[in-house]
Amino acid sequence: MKALLLIDIQNGFCPGGNLPVPDGDAIVPIANALIENGSYDVIVASQDWHPANHGSFASQHPGSKPFDMGTLSGQPQVLWPDHCVQGTPDADFHPDLNTDAIDYIQQKGENPAVDSYSAFRDNDQAAITGLAGYLRAQQVTELDICGLATDYCVKFSALDAVSMLPGVKVCFIEDASRGIDPAGVRAAIEEMRASGIAIVKSSQILAD
Repeated sequence: MKALLLIDIQNGFCPGGNLPVPDGDAIVPIANALIENGSYDVIVASQDWHPANHGSFASQHPGSKPFDMGTLSGQPQVLWPDHCVQGTPDADFHPDLNTDAIDYIQQKGENPAVDSYSAFRDNDQAAITGLAGYLRAQQVTELDICGLATDYCVKFSALDAVSMLPGVKVCFIEDASRGIDPAGVRAAIEEMRASGIAIVKSSQILAD
């Protein structure tokens, strides 16, 4: 069983959103091509789904501004602009994404006291989502991951997939993803590669 995991392809992370990833919307047609290619038995997607008072928001830290370093529950935390607040258009999937084909949506980042980059668990690793259990129940043996942003939520999701789904082959689809910082993207790719994650292009999948 082969699964495709789409990470946070939401308005908030695309141009015009509250925390836009440069060129983030350019991955939507690639993601749709992957979805519609017929290579995958299961399509899953993660969705940042923050309460309005989430502690990772700079607005919750008087005197701070977005992208400052702060703390959250005693841990270092990048303070973000308010983004992907539950029930707002910013949290919706990109309107051009083929959401009809998605079998399972994993919302994350709902606990205001901890951030959640990974689709599999919170950043403090104390609470897990239902995603690993769902993929195990589907008997997934291969997992391809792409989305936004490479140097944050995509990277942490891919690394957690390796550690939480032993025996599953994990691949990162480079051109179906975009990152925030070019140096951070390069470092993220090397970290994923060092963890045994294959770095692939969508053309390799679409050609199969």
